[in-house]
Amino acid sequence: MSGTTMLRQLHFSLVDIELHHRYQPGGHERIADVRNRIAKTTTILPTLPEDAFLCSFGHIFAGGYAAGYYSYKWAEVLSADAFAAFEEAGLDSDSMATTGKRFRDTVLALGGSKQPMEVFKSFRGREPSTAPLLKHSGLAA
Repeated sequence: MSGTTMLRQLHFSLVDIELHHRYQPGGHERIADVRNRIAKTTTILPTLPEDAFLCSFGHIFAGGYAAGYYSYKWAEVLSADAFAAFEEAGLDSDSMATTGKRFRDTVLALGGSKQPMEVFKSFRGREPSTAPLLKHSGLAA
């Protein structure tokens, strides 16, 4: 069910971003139409006409997220990619201590003193990759 779960989170994120960033009240598209358009590529089953999902999606209307729901999935990308550094070093090897020190000296020590992307790149030597998340989720080899 990893794929279905990931699609669900991506659906929520895309709906949130679309409604807070691009949607124009009174425009040519109703809110429900926005959700249904996104659902065509992010849900397994088509939405039902009587579906009232948006009425219960409190995160985007009552929770203060305002186009920030994607951060759940983004946090998973960062976490999986950071852990992949330890896997690459070898979880049972002496080089894991070196990776741990690099993590401590970058992610933990720098914290909010630098832009998050700069901190991550200091640790991994590159921008985040979605490949480790797909692998850890069983969606890629």
